[in-house]
Amino acid sequence: MVRYHIIVHGHVQGVGFRYFTYQKAMENNIKGWVKNNLDGTVEIDAQGNKDDMEKFLTAVKKGSPFSKVRNVDVDEFQHLERYKSFDIRY
Repeated sequence: MVRYHIIVHGHVQGVGFRYFTYQKAMENNIKGWVKNNLDGTVEIDAQGNKDDMEKFLTAVKKGSPFSKVRNVDVDEFQHLERYKSFDIRY
């Protein structure tokens, strides 16, 4: 299991990016959360097995049909959480 803190830069707010992220998390058995930040970025705390996480990250980096992902910052957390689901935070 790995856990990543992800910041997505670009045109990623107001285009359904959080819901897209939620869908990709469900498809890849990823737990955690996604939320919009005040600076226009989207923040993700994601946890799952390494192979599933790679598929999830590939989808996030590509972005949703209406978004334009410019850059993605990924940092690995050293400890895991006990997430039971993947949530959209407001």
